[in-house]
Amino acid sequence: MLDEYAEGAIILDNFDDCIVGISEQFGEGNKIVYSKDMIIKKLSEEMSEEEALEYYDYNILGGYFGELNPIFLVISGHPHI
Repeated sequence: MLDEYAEGAIILDNFDDCIVGISEQFGEGNKIVYSKDMIIKKLSEEMSEEEALEYYDYNILGGYFGELNPIFLVISGHPHI
């Protein structure tokens, strides 16, 4: 289904359950939208929350994967802002 709505968009390995939607923007390709909180929660299953936040910042948020890089949703009022 993602290929149909976001052809060519970057999909992060092992984080399908953290996808919250697909972005649309005029003149741009559609991008996959991930929940930052869900990613941190998933990473925290394998490491401490502090390590998860550091890993997210450096390896996921800080990564450039291509023109259709993912978007990360941060909900205000949540603890990982």
